Amino acid sequence: MKRLFAGIKLTPDKNLLKTFDALRYALQWEKISWVKPENFHITLKFFGKTPEEKLPDIRKALQEIASGYQIFTLKMTGTGIFGSSYKPRVIWFGTENNETLKQLGEKILNALDEAGFSRDRQNFVPHLTIGRIRKIEHKKNFQEAIAAHRHDFLQECTVDKIILYESLLKPGGVVYKPLMEFSLSA
Repeated sequence: MKRLFAGIKLTPDKNLLKTFDALRYALQWEKISWVKPENFHITLKFFGKTPEEKLPDIRKALQEIASGYQIFTLKMTGTGIFGSSYKPRVIWFGTENNETLKQLGEKILNALDEAGFSRDRQNFVPHLTIGRIRKIEHKKNFQEAIAAHRHDFLQECTVDKIILYESLLKPGGVVYKPLMEFSLSA
C-alpha cells in the first residue's frame, strides 16, 4: 500500500515566500504545522492508502487527461482558511479564478471516480495548503493576520505537468516522492 495523491508542484518565488514568512512570523505563537516550501503543491486528487495493483489504472487516467490539456499559466492570489473563523483547520493560498485548472481538476476527479476511486464529497477547490492548525490561542490576532493577506498577489506559475506523488511519513516530517509525471501538451 502506498499513500498517494495527484498534484501540481509549485516552486515558490520570493513574493510568495515573503507572504508565507510574514504569516509565520505573525502567527509564531500559535500551534500551526507549517508546510515546508519544498512540499508546496496543489492537490488534484487525494487517493490515500492505495494498493500497488491500482497504479496502472491511475497512470492510464492521468495520462489520458494530461495529453488533452495544454500548458497554462496560473496566478496564485489570496490567503484564506478552511473551517470556521472560530475553529480554523487549514491556512491556504488561493488561485485566481482559472477555468482550465477547474476543468482539469473536475475531469481528474470524474475519470478516477469511473476507475474506482470515489470522488470526494466537496467540489474541487484549487488551493495551496500552507499550514495545518492544531490550536489558536489568540483568535483576534489570527483573524487580523489572515485578513492582512486576504487579497495579496502571490505569484504566477506555469502548469506543465501533473505529478503522482507518494506521501512518506518520516521522522523529520512528510516527504512527497514523485512516482510518475504526466506532461501537458506544449
